[in-house]
Amino acid sequence: MNTSESTTLKALVVNQREGRTVAELANLTDADLPPEPVLVAVEYSSLNYKDGLAVTGKGKIVRRFPLVPGIDLAGTVLESASPDHRPGDRVVLTGWGVGESYWGGYAQRARVKPEWLTPLPEGLDSRRAMAIGTAGFTAMLAVIALEEAGIGPEADKPVLVTGASGGVGSVAVALLSKLGYRVAALTGRPENGAFLREMGAEQVIGRAEMDQSSRPLEAQRWSGAIDAVGGRILARALAETDYGGAVAACGLAGGADLPTTVMPFILRGVKLLGVDSVQCPREPRRAAWARLARDLPAAALERVTQVVPLAEVPRLAEAILAGQVRGRVVVDPNA
Repeated sequence: MNTSESTTLKALVVNQREGRTVAELANLTDADLPPEPVLVAVEYSSLNYKDGLAVTGKGKIVRRFPLVPGIDLAGTVLESASPDHRPGDRVVLTGWGVGESYWGGYAQRARVKPEWLTPLPEGLDSRRAMAIGTAGFTAMLAVIALEEAGIGPEADKPVLVTGASGGVGSVAVALLSKLGYRVAALTGRPENGAFLREMGAEQVIGRAEMDQSSRPLEAQRWSGAIDAVGGRILARALAETDYGGAVAACGLAGGADLPTTVMPFILRGVKLLGVDSVQCPREPRRAAWARLARDLPAAALERVTQVVPLAEVPRLAEAILAGQVRGRVVVDPNA
């Protein structure tokens, strides 16, 4: 190994003590990192809902202890035993169980498998890539799923985005608006109405309007939907989607159950599209990142992004689970 094993690095480490998950800042060395082929200097990471579950221990996210969480990272390759990556390459990593089963991005350096890394597309630096992060990457996959299902901006009804104040939702609103779609943003935080309109929403809907039991079929309000909430919200979105429409499901912030019927599928031809960003294969992954570099307005992304040091992650992990984080949080492990 070219880097001295005594080189220290700052990291956030989660461990278990007396049955409780504890997250603490620690000084490690490169020798503490797992023995993976590629060493990356982490310039930025990000905070996602799953990170909140991992850091607080409120979800069964972390598979082994001790572990450095952080499901996202972006930076520069320092060392590589893989022909796919060379020192100096700019890369981004989201998913693959990193920050859950494998050490993740909440450290100044990370050792990772080469197949987990995606080259940063032209037009993106590591800070902007982490402003996008898993949340924005998931939003892009959901938009592509709607496009491939034939839901275009020429539709005469809006696309509904649920959980619109969160990371996935806010990026989805900005993407759809930039691409010419009419967008209806659903949020449980009415104080974010002006913010969502700035992001491109044509209308803002309070969560209470849809967070209730629905009939098998309701009035057809949406050409399609991107849902990050699940539960009754997803069920109602399906019941209200237009004939031949589609709903891309990519989250469960409101619950994993789905109290619906087959009626939207067999009487209106509605399609329910599953969106997974964790195990997404290499080529669709590269294509989605290229689309993000091209289609996501930089100014809109900047408006929803805050940058915080590593020490702030435990506090913000609690806040994101309580629905108190708007937009995207970029984590600077070097601050």
